[in-house]
Amino acid sequence: MRDIHETRVLVVEDDPILREQLRELLVREGYRSVRAEGTLADALLVAATWQPQLLLLDVMLPDGNGFDLLRRVRETGDVPALFLSARDEDESRLRGLGMGADDYVTKPFLPAELLLRVAAVLRRSYHLPDAPPPVTLGDAVVDLATGEVTRNGVVTATLTAKEHALLKRLAESRGSIVTTDELCRSIYGDEFGYANALAILVRRVREKIEANPSRPRWIVTMRGLGYRLMREEAR
Repeated sequence: MRDIHETRVLVVEDDPILREQLRELLVREGYRSVRAEGTLADALLVAATWQPQLLLLDVMLPDGNGFDLLRRVRETGDVPALFLSARDEDESRLRGLGMGADDYVTKPFLPAELLLRVAAVLRRSYHLPDAPPPVTLGDAVVDLATGEVTRNGVVTATLTAKEHALLKRLAESRGSIVTTDELCRSIYGDEFGYANALAILVRRVREKIEANPSRPRWIVTMRGLGYRLMREEAR
């Protein structure tokens, strides 16, 4: 495996709406092999035949729980796992991590944060290089592996999960317009009702990367369409 997006990801979540949202979120992020199941029995069958390389596990399942599922899958291979749960209890957290779970995210969670955590687990587990490469914006350099903004080798700011997701998506299409709807889907998981939140998010990122946030050089508003991250040569 040379790219985290080649990973076979098995999502196990009993809520059918959330299960499909998680699958779509991963597919939109670029993961090419994603399966989603709602029961322990179905997940075990898929695990035995499909051999997933990452598990996203709900704690409570209609015919068991994610802890038992992880234990049984781990009998045949050391698969990294990230737990998803509405329960923010120390007992559950410690039990999951004590079994060798690689991370634990409590519902509700931001899509951008979950994607960051998934990528971090995969890179640690499979010793993959950090990606994508840093984004150079004049005298500012953004390390997308850490979210740090540096100027002249000095860290001047750190991006939050949502700020990171915004800049990463714009950098993927640098020089081209990324629509407001697409940015909202990438960051919030839904294109409806988030335009104002996106505008505020853009302003916060500009404050961290622009020399003059009131007259942005790098993240440019394309009125009525979306935003564009300008290329270095664009002056």
